[in-house]
Amino acid sequence: MTEITDHLRDLIERVARAAERAGRSPSSVTIVAVGKRQPSAAIVAAQRAGLRHFGESYVQEALPKIRELEDLKLTWHFVGKLQANKTREVAETFDWVHTVDRLKIAERLSEQRSPFAAPLNVLIQVNQGGETQKAGALPKDVAALARAVAALPRLTLRGLMTLPPRSDNPERRFAELAALRAELAGQGIELDSLSMGMSADFAEAIAAGATHVRIGTAIFGAREP
Repeated sequence: MTEITDHLRDLIERVARAAERAGRSPSSVTIVAVGKRQPSAAIVAAQRAGLRHFGESYVQEALPKIRELEDLKLTWHFVGKLQANKTREVAETFDWVHTVDRLKIAERLSEQRSPFAAPLNVLIQVNQGGETQKAGALPKDVAALARAVAALPRLTLRGLMTLPPRSDNPERRFAELAALRAELAGQGIELDSLSMGMSADFAEAIAAGATHVRIGTAIFGAREP
């Protein structure tokens, strides 16, 4: 697990440099370590190296790890495609959901979040490329969805998330997402978070205004198939 500590030290420095180049404080960027297909021991190593925010893509894989690591008081982000039949587990367990793409999902999360828990932080996933195989609301539909989600109890709408098409220029897509947030602010929908950028392009995302970067391989190394 020494490699994780070394990778993380390097990553934190690279994130800080990217933020400073953009005229931002490094503390304005949250590294969400994506532990998909990683054992609990890897999460512990990253936590000991200073990380507090961890992302998971698959509910059934995440739940045992979250239970096992409960004493560490980590902040858990759901970053995968969310199916309607998995919303209860996510609402009961996670602190953030980055992938709300339709009102039905948001309504179920709101209904299933405990009234005794802190509000669930949610982001709307935006399908910038109109890819039929990928989840996400189309940019033209985001404003209406944001208004509806913001009105739900037990949720706090925090921002937008994107996973740009692989064939696209990510810098352009990141700038478009930042512009969409500004457009929503002009309509009275204030959002404080942009979840964009991964191991290969987080510096470009930070330059465009990312507040959360979702990093897997740059911390944990290549995943096993």
